[in-house]
Amino acid sequence: MTTTTLAVLVPLLPFLGAAAGLLLGRTAPGFVRPLAVLPTLAAAALAVVVAARQGGGPAIDAATELTPTGSVPIDLALHLDGFAVLVAVLVGLVATCVQIYSTAYLKDDVRYPSYAALVSLFTSAMLLVVYSGDLMVLLVGWEIMGICSYFLVGHYWETPEARSASLKAFLVTKLGDVPFLIGLFALAADTGTFRITGILAAVRNGGLDHPTLIALLLLAGVAGKSAQFPLHTWLPDAMAGPTPVSALIHAATMVAAGIYFVARLLPVFAASGAALVVLAVMAAVTMIGSGLAALAQDDIKRVLAYSTIGQLGYMSGALAVGDRGAAVFHLISHGAFKAVLFLAAGVVIHAAGTNSLAAMSRMGNLSKRIPDAYWTMTVALLALAAIPPFAGFFSKEAVLVAAEHTAFGDRDVAPAAAGWTILVAGLAAAVLTAAYATRLWLLAFRGRGPQAPDHGKQPVAMNSVLWVLAVPTIAFGLAAGTLTDWFDGHSLTPSLTTAVLSTGVGLVGGLVTYGTWRHTTALADRPPVGAVAAHPDAEPALVEVEAITSHTAAYGTIAGAPDPSDPGRLLLGPLHRHAVSGFHLDAVYTALFVRPVGAAARLVRFLDREVVDTYVRGAGSIARGLGTAVRRAQTGNVQTYLGALLAGTLVLAIAAVVFANVYAGA
Repeated sequence: MTTTTLAVLVPLLPFLGAAAGLLLGRTAPGFVRPLAVLPTLAAAALAVVVAARQGGGPAIDAATELTPTGSVPIDLALHLDGFAVLVAVLVGLVATCVQIYSTAYLKDDVRYPSYAALVSLFTSAMLLVVYSGDLMVLLVGWEIMGICSYFLVGHYWETPEARSASLKAFLVTKLGDVPFLIGLFALAADTGTFRITGILAAVRNGGLDHPTLIALLLLAGVAGKSAQFPLHTWLPDAMAGPTPVSALIHAATMVAAGIYFVARLLPVFAASGAALVVLAVMAAVTMIGSGLAALAQDDIKRVLAYSTIGQLGYMSGALAVGDRGAAVFHLISHGAFKAVLFLAAGVVIHAAGTNSLAAMSRMGNLSKRIPDAYWTMTVALLALAAIPPFAGFFSKEAVLVAAEHTAFGDRDVAPAAAGWTILVAGLAAAVLTAAYATRLWLLAFRGRGPQAPDHGKQPVAMNSVLWVLAVPTIAFGLAAGTLTDWFDGHSLTPSLTTAVLSTGVGLVGGLVTYGTWRHTTALADRPPVGAVAAHPDAEPALVEVEAITSHTAAYGTIAGAPDPSDPGRLLLGPLHRHAVSGFHLDAVYTALFVRPVGAAARLVRFLDREVVDTYVRGAGSIARGLGTAVRRAQTGNVQTYLGALLAGTLVLAIAAVVFANVYAGA
């Protein structure tokens, strides 16, 4: 088969698996798990073959007209460059691991067939985005991911947290999608095509008339989908969904889509220096704010959620300084270690019976109960903190090197202001990243107190995928030097200055957090602050549901806990109460948008019921009154009818005579 045929099969196989799983979910449940795993696994294998055939050479393009439009054509097109084929491999690998993990994590869940089908559809949609060479076809995958995330985040719909989180994720991302769609149409109007190759050619030839406006409209959609400030607030709340879904969203699909989109169309954004500065500021605020918020969270998954937001900020920063190679490098590296972190967190929650770090810090020997999750999560946290030689070190260094070159004028793709913004914010975020990674590891695995509840040995399906994903977490950065052809031919080698500086500040952040933890450990001897252990024989998904509901009941919030032994509380000081709530952005949005919209809706409802309906009811009352008056004359008596007829005739005759005399006299 040709490379393009194989590329078509890559998103098609998970889609067919999703359709078959939905059709056979009730009638033949024994086929559901194979239909969830095997098509996704086959798609991942084909993605590897496509990447090998593409080989980092010139992009492979193929297209056929999807439908005649009369103006700007819409094509079913493929655009396979080095970035696309590598990202597709990541998506296929993570999705396969998530499907395998889910077979054990949700083994007794009655809604597993629909869950597995939605995961397959989610995977298919992301692969469509990755391979698509036409923006309208890309938009289809973009929107399918949005609706899939709504259903998957709300999988535990019995809990109020899941219901509100799914609705919030859908609405916030749609808020960004509206200007995004307008930007796509404006881009097509300027360039005369939706094809990516045609758009890039038009930009090279100066065919873009409104670069700043178009770039800012598109950035609104990217901010929503990739959870960048100020549209990032949906992602931490989305942790109310199943842990495998969190891994899929954070590592390889939805949040990666916005970054990938900007990387694909970077020349469009680079045509406007103002847009790149806006992107740099957005990335800097995202990195710093998310790092502070992560340091204050008590829910282990919310720590990882804010971590994702910050790492996406690094990717946005690389794009803001005009280096899409560094951005995609960090996207792939982050996808590997973040999948490990979330899937390992699911094992930790199952073993501990809680998602609360405060509760875990009062449990002894948790690491010995789950050695696979302990070691793989340790490796992934080291990669997150950018400690050499793990993948996160090399990819984060690529971002900082790109920022350094832009700041000092060695690259002129972006303004120097963007370079300095990303360089300073990136180094500050490195300190925060190391701090919250160290805090998570210490509270989860170095707790003191009674033995953690014994939930038995974790299923092989859950443990095995952790080690599979640990391989690229360790080795991808070391192998990146051989993949330069896939990254526009640019070297991704760290520079000595930024490597020493960022590693140094990261070590400082980790050591300060460790020292603070040693100082506050004595306070952990106080009674536990509401830890709830689920039934030892319960499946992991049930444990997670109980952990979510019990956290709010115990602490009054899903985010924080009144734990005096938390080193984050001491490190942040008075900033802690603001950071734990995400700096009150939800409250700000409620005051600025939710309440005014609610008030406007109530006004419209009042006008509709009390004004418009009044006229409608009045018109009906008049007609009803006339009908009542006429109905009284319908007695059924023939003599009455004849009498009325004669009386009416007499009246008409008299009126005719009177009018005749009047006109005759005149």
